[in-house]
Amino acid sequence: MKNPWMSMWLSAANKAAGPARGFWSAEIARQQKAFAKTMTEAMFPKPSSSKSSSKSRRSK
Repeated sequence: MKNPWMSMWLSAANKAAGPARGFWSAEIARQQKAFAKTMTEAMFPKPSSSKSSSKSRRSK
């Protein structure tokens, strides 16, 4: 026979765990995205623009 009190308690616990699970899943996804971006930038750095280019020189 099922215990109605335990059923209500588990339903409430599951109701509270749903948003928390979503929050933590989103946080993990954000951290993974940031880590992947950092590692990509470390492995493939963007070429830096040189300050001695002819376009940046002022003509007198």
